[in-house]
Amino acid sequence: MPRVRSLVERISFDRALRAHDCQASAKHRVSKGELRLKVRNGRSWDHYCLACAQQILRKDVAYLQMMLDVAAVPGQVLFAEEIPADGVQALPAPPDA
Repeated sequence: MPRVRSLVERISFDRALRAHDCQASAKHRVSKGELRLKVRNGRSWDHYCLACAQQILRKDVAYLQMMLDVAAVPGQVLFAEEIPADGVQALPAPPDA
């Protein structure tokens, strides 16, 4: 049986070895030794402060939950352009049968 793939990119948390700016907002500074989100980006890594990490993770969890809800409704087929890319818009209610 083929291996089930993951849609989630490779991510982890680690401690910054040196101080640097968050890659989501230059106004946010990650200090040396501070916990940060580490996201694989091609052959390198992007690093985010915890405030931005929480926003990123909340948005992505909401989007994945919406996709799971779509998959759980039998008979409801959505085209790719009907699924919001930001995952925050609610889906239309199914018609009463």
